[in-house]
Amino acid sequence: MSNCNVQAGSTQATASAAVLQARACAPAILLVEDDKILRRYLEVLLRRAGYTVVAAADGLEAIRVAFSSDVAAVVTDAVMPRLGGHELCRIIRSDKDRAHLPLVMLTGVAHDGSHDDFAHADARLTKPVRADELLFCLKRLINRTD
Repeated sequence: MSNCNVQAGSTQATASAAVLQARACAPAILLVEDDKILRRYLEVLLRRAGYTVVAAADGLEAIRVAFSSDVAAVVTDAVMPRLGGHELCRIIRSDKDRAHLPLVMLTGVAHDGSHDDFAHADARLTKPVRADELLFCLKRLINRTD
């Protein structure tokens, strides 16, 4: 676990270092969305809420990030080219070191309950996702794993 103690100081360099350290201690969210505009909107939303954001444009890129960095949660689109969110969640759940990660699936399709395509996700949110709904969901899931 990282050390998130920030020391007060009198110089500008110390203040800048404190800000950088505080940002480094913010929970990191892996955001996976193929729509550039929506990805940028969600990235800004999450950063303003205090998260560090690592963005990926599809599931293959997200796998590389998830298996090479320390993220606190994954927010992924369900349907993407190359590798979709359902498969990404299944792969993450199958890895013993990452199986605990909170997984939030974003979908443009209303769930009719006929089959459970979202079995590997901890939460499913329908697009257009409301900012307060996403932030509450992430906070609840991340705090659950602390």
